[in-house]
Amino acid sequence: MQPRLFLGTIGLSLWYSDDFGESLGRYLSDSGLYSESRVWALNRDPRVPDEILAGTDSGVYRLDRKTGHFTHIASLMDSLCVWSLARSPHDPSVILAGTRPAALFRSEDGGRSWRRLEVGLPETCRAVLLPRVTQIVFDSEDRDLVLAGLEIGGVWRSSDGGKTFAEASAGMASDDVHGLAILHNGNRTLFATTNKGLHVSHDDGASWTLQPLDSPWQYTRSIVPRADRSGVLFLTNGDGPPGSTGRLLRSRDRGAHWEDAQLPGEILSTPWCVATDPADPSLLFASTSLGQVFYSKDGGESWVKARRQLGETRALLWAPN
Repeated sequence: MQPRLFLGTIGLSLWYSDDFGESLGRYLSDSGLYSESRVWALNRDPRVPDEILAGTDSGVYRLDRKTGHFTHIASLMDSLCVWSLARSPHDPSVILAGTRPAALFRSEDGGRSWRRLEVGLPETCRAVLLPRVTQIVFDSEDRDLVLAGLEIGGVWRSSDGGKTFAEASAGMASDDVHGLAILHNGNRTLFATTNKGLHVSHDDGASWTLQPLDSPWQYTRSIVPRADRSGVLFLTNGDGPPGSTGRLLRSRDRGAHWEDAQLPGEILSTPWCVATDPADPSLLFASTSLGQVFYSKDGGESWVKARRQLGETRALLWAPN
């Protein structure tokens, strides 16, 4: 199976590769998406392999992979930056989007129409001026549990499948939330990454505990379970945003312990994104904040650095061709 890797960048729109990042193609402005767009989020419906949704600095776009053309989906998000997109595994027609300034939007028709949720997210903060929804995750086993993370504004939890949300940040050392993950192994464990480290909750977000990492840095960005649900997790860790170096960490025991996954060569900025897909859980991609790209064909046991490198990279997704 030959994969296509999609890479969303800040200011150079969406790129793609059919050879694991060794060579790259770019969607230009005649594709329907301005070629200097900022692409923050990517999402796909496994039932519709020829479509990709992109969250950008001018709303949500739908890419038809067969034609290479983007269609803009008009919504209240058109004047906002769409930082996150998540699709319900229980009903893929249900999609949530998070924006900057911080707001949550819901679609129940596969992204064709959207409505804004009345959540009451914070509107301003000193650090980044306008908070943004950095990630949204649906629980793969419980259709009612959904988490949203804000930079800056903590963790927000839904108990009705993403229709309403309430803050759930008690015990966190920082409300600068970057990434989220939900893992099952008899009990449910929630993870949240922040500028001050990795946080864990064993009570569905009612309380959080900081889990110190054996690393020179505690700054964490993405936490991604491998798509085979084996309990293997990957965590991006570095010396800040965008950073000058960092590590990709791996856990083989559902986040209890972490080890360096040994990305090859000199890491020139904080590792940022990890892409995995159930179509082939052994195939993984990782990228750094400033565009280095890596891939693994053995489930993350070993990694290869791709030849090409982009600028600021904020979204990573792969799909079967």
